[in-house]
Amino acid sequence: MTKSEMAAALHQRSAWLPGKRVKIDFGPEGVVMLDGAAHQVTEEEGPSDTTIKVSWEDWQALRDGQLDGMTAFMTGKLKVEGDMSAAMQLQGVLAKLRG
Repeated sequence: MTKSEMAAALHQRSAWLPGKRVKIDFGPEGVVMLDGAAHQVTEEEGPSDTTIKVSWEDWQALRDGQLDGMTAFMTGKLKVEGDMSAAMQLQGVLAKLRG
């Protein structure tokens, strides 16, 4: 799955947190914005309540269940800036990708 395909799948499944803007920053691969304020998922950069920084490879391992979110956070593979409670709901976003 490419980043664009992932963004489209997340949009189709309404994978955002109501009223919150969560940016997943994949570094050189770009970003995916889960915009609960506008009810959309885009690949556009912008301000967010929470930014999750993770490599594309580690994100795919998280998505596939090969890497645990807490382990990724504790080992520095996943970094969170801003509202931590939104980041804690990341598992729900991953579940929507699998579903």
